[in-house]
Amino acid sequence: MVDRFSSSGPIYLQLLDHFLIAIVQGTWPPGEKIPSVRQLALQFEVNPNTVQKSLSQLEDLGLAQSQRTAGRFVTTDEDRIEEVRKQLALREVQTFTQSMVQLGVSPERACQLTRDNWPGEGKVDPRLRRQEKE
Repeated sequence: MVDRFSSSGPIYLQLLDHFLIAIVQGTWPPGEKIPSVRQLALQFEVNPNTVQKSLSQLEDLGLAQSQRTAGRFVTTDEDRIEEVRKQLALREVQTFTQSMVQLGVSPERACQLTRDNWPGEGKVDPRLRRQEKE
């Protein structure tokens, strides 16, 4: 799951992103019970209050519902899940396009590079790859 958190933003938002991806990828399918705050806090080695804040945001986004004494469950509203998937994809596209503009890459060339490297095993010169922070 999440190996480590970056220093680029609040941990609760990084957890929220992880939870959102788990839902849109189907790791947490519609209607499934979400692990408890305690389980998630242990799994991610964070304070339970941090997990609680992330899960509350998940509820605010309409992707989870609390059921008294039964816990939290992923929404069964597949249209809502699809809308969130679209919003997450749009966020990534905006980041990508900003980078392409900074590099002076045309929209046509950016599309071609994307098509040529789909689904991910790109042909980037190893000397130019981003180094993972340790």
